Amino acid sequence: MSPARTLPTVVVLAAGAGRRFAGTTPKLASPLGRASVLAHTLEAVLGSGLPLVVVTVAPLVGLVREVVASRDIVLLPPVGSASREPLGAGYSIAAGVTARAQACGWLVLPGDMPRVRPQTLQLMARAVGQGAAPIACAQHLGRAGHPVGLAAEMYNELSRLSGDQGLRRLLARYPSFPVETGDPGVLIDIDTREDLERLIAAEPAFSVRQPVPLGQVDQA
Repeated sequence: MSPARTLPTVVVLAAGAGRRFAGTTPKLASPLGRASVLAHTLEAVLGSGLPLVVVTVAPLVGLVREVVASRDIVLLPPVGSASREPLGAGYSIAAGVTARAQACGWLVLPGDMPRVRPQTLQLMARAVGQGAAPIACAQHLGRAGHPVGLAAEMYNELSRLSGDQGLRRLLARYPSFPVETGDPGVLIDIDTREDLERLIAAEPAFSVRQPVPLGQVDQA
């Protein structure tokens, strides 16, 4: 049996407009040391050994293809396009889940979380496999973060998500259990330019833009 059937698939969300990020470069493409914000997130997923699918839009697809095979990319129309599809976080999750409908579960991970550790993703994958509840929520020191793990039984609900609602409604309706990860990266997302600058200031290695081979994972 293939890994895609025996391990949860990580659904990386990389299609948002990032409206709160005031910068000349798109948020996910912004440099963070040796790579972009999104590349760090994707490399963590690759380092975990879990199957993945990246939901993104045309302006970022070139960046994604530097790290991920084309077969693992779901391309959406851009936000604000003439498409009638109800774009947003919920729609992105539905697109990623339906693209991997045969998976035994999914880990939903925003693309702007460059400090999540590969080991954390592995921990969350085991939590989904244990099946204590249909939803598993990563946390650090009691604070909820990402990824969120979802069992295969949630497929029908996930495939119907749309707009910007995301997982909030499902978290309110279904039992979930917290998974203490010991990983502060589950709380670190990049919403604003200030968030990015704080992360760079906190980790001096991020201030040095020195290219390294793709696929090399920084697990610090």
